[in-house]
Amino acid sequence: QVQLVESGGGLVQAGGSLRLSCAASGIVFSICDMNWYRQAPGNQRELVAGITEGGSTNYADSVKGRFTISRDNAKKTVYLQMNSLKPEDTAVYYCNAVKQKLGPRFTFWGQGTQVTVSS
Repeated sequence: QVQLVESGGGLVQAGGSLRLSCAASGIVFSICDMNWYRQAPGNQRELVAGITEGGSTNYADSVKGRFTISRDNAKKTVYLQMNSLKPEDTAVYYCNAVKQKLGPRFTFWGQGTQVTVSS
């Protein structure tokens, strides 16, 4: 029932931009904190950016000033605008939702979308 579907990944040259989208269904989106994680081959999954239900944002140091996370509760969608992309940004990007209200805490994950930045 719960589904997070990422889109917008692809191949881009260094310095370019991509906008990732994550469309949620089966959850009360407005009460979920939303996050973007990424995982490159051989690396741990890392938190890239997060946005709380109240709109507070947080970014990994490596993407500060380049990435922007936002959400549209009406569309039940979270976005990640990625500018000035670097080859080290290459990874599978995963949408994550954390629900703490209206019952036990749950986390949900999308299937991931590949972002490849070429040099």
